[in-house]
Amino acid sequence: MIKIGILGDIGSGKSFVAKAFGYPVFNADEEVSKLYQKDRKVYLKLRRKLPKYISTFPIKKKEISKAIISKRTNLKKIIKIVHIEIRKKMKLFINRNKNKKIVILDIPLLLENRINQKRDILIFVDSKKSQILKRLKKRKNFNNDLLKLFKKVQIPLDYKKNKSDFIIKNDFTKKTLKKSVRLILNKILK
Repeated sequence: MIKIGILGDIGSGKSFVAKAFGYPVFNADEEVSKLYQKDRKVYLKLRRKLPKYISTFPIKKKEISKAIISKRTNLKKIIKIVHIEIRKKMKLFINRNKNKKIVILDIPLLLENRINQKRDILIFVDSKKSQILKRLKKRKNFNNDLLKLFKKVQIPLDYKKNKSDFIIKNDFTKKTLKKSVRLILNKILK
């Protein structure tokens, strides 16, 4: 099985690119949302660590955002609890798809949390900052302060770009993306 990790800036279109490959995708952001909605154990752990902020189940994203903005160390507390569960879910995903030729890992903190392995293929999604900001501002819960905090826990983009096996210039059009994906798959599957 070939594992492809998708890297890039927040809002660069990593999920858009991941889906374009046409193989099973593990989307960590979606899995985190499911945890907040359905996992009572995660709720209880977060409530124990952040009683001032986490008070309802299912967990509201507003509560998480407020906790992170209020105190920078809260983000680390949340990550510590949530990432253990995400790793478990990723392992299940990989086991379920072990007979697939390729799986795609759409995990924002892939390198930061050392989730990737040496033989995994890394693809960096490169997008113009102006396009990224325009897209982020369209998001329902866009918060610039939160964005800055998330960027602080991330490895610099230049490092991610240099570590990558391939770079996709994402102009957010399906035609250009399909061509880039086809070229990469041709090289990988030779």
